Amino acid sequence: MGGVDGPVYATVIPVLNERNHIEMCLRSLLQQSIDPSLHIIMVLDGGSTDGTQDVVRDLQRDFSSEESPQLVLLDNPGRTVSHGRNEAMNHLPSTVKFLIEMIGHASVKPTHLEERIQAWTACESLSTKPLGGVGVKVCSPTTSMKRVESWIESALLSPLGQSGGQFSEFSNIGPTQVPAFVMHRREAIEAVGGWDESYLTSQDSELSMRLLQAGYSLYRSPTSEVVMRKRETLGKWWKMSHRYGFWRTKVLKKHPKRAKWQEFLPLIGLVGTLALLFNGTPMWWFGGGLYLGVLSLESLRQSILRRDITCLVGTPLALLILHAGFSLGLVDGMVRKGRMPSDRS
Repeated sequence: MGGVDGPVYATVIPVLNERNHIEMCLRSLLQQSIDPSLHIIMVLDGGSTDGTQDVVRDLQRDFSSEESPQLVLLDNPGRTVSHGRNEAMNHLPSTVKFLIEMIGHASVKPTHLEERIQAWTACESLSTKPLGGVGVKVCSPTTSMKRVESWIESALLSPLGQSGGQFSEFSNIGPTQVPAFVMHRREAIEAVGGWDESYLTSQDSELSMRLLQAGYSLYRSPTSEVVMRKRETLGKWWKMSHRYGFWRTKVLKKHPKRAKWQEFLPLIGLVGTLALLFNGTPMWWFGGGLYLGVLSLESLRQSILRRDITCLVGTPLALLILHAGFSLGLVDGMVRKGRMPSDRS
């Protein structure tokens, strides 16, 4: 998987107002254990107004020697992740064979790319179809998490907050429909026409479905990890939850096989409770009471696991926001067109 004429691996990072995290992200990628000549890092900026581009330019000066991979800063006029990744495809050196998904508020350890390459080899040996991409495990920072970040993390690690998506816990290499932070084979991306720019969110999930339909396999491996920062306010957590539900509906309209039954349980519970209420059924409140009871038990479990008494309030609140926001987004996605997200910018 190596080469001598130019980079083989391209890490593509669409960003918008990531000043607080982009330096940590890029430093972790600029100091990888593989030969730096094999790696190029491409930052696609969607019009940041917080100084993100200045941080990237400073790092370009600091890591300009041959001992570091090339760091490229490009404009992303379309602003979205899908536009940014497609724009990167237009500027890739011909030697690049693999594209690595990354975001500006994530970081990796020094052996990350080395582990990705090893994971690719392992997955390729298991796959009976052409391997289109390999995802990794998404982890949380072990230090310096703010309180709300910790609550959100507890919600995502809870069985009540998982549906087998990018934040799911797994311990074995295997096939999947929804790999996270994927290393894609370039020719596979080109074969399906790149990312669909009509998706402002869930563009990776939609791409994965097209790759599977085109006959490629997708795998994930726990041996390689990405550390991702979560939202830092409950308001942004609400917006993200709604946005994910909204765009899940858009994906499901095009790819019904992407559906996960767990994602519809809160909506089904709410509709069922309201139906019982308006029908005058005695004990109509029982389902809602049971739901709140389960949230309370889970909050107690998380507070013990995390040794954080604030999870008694924070975990059920974060779960309630996730369930309500995602469910409302599912419905909203049936009737409204999308708009640029505001939970990061």
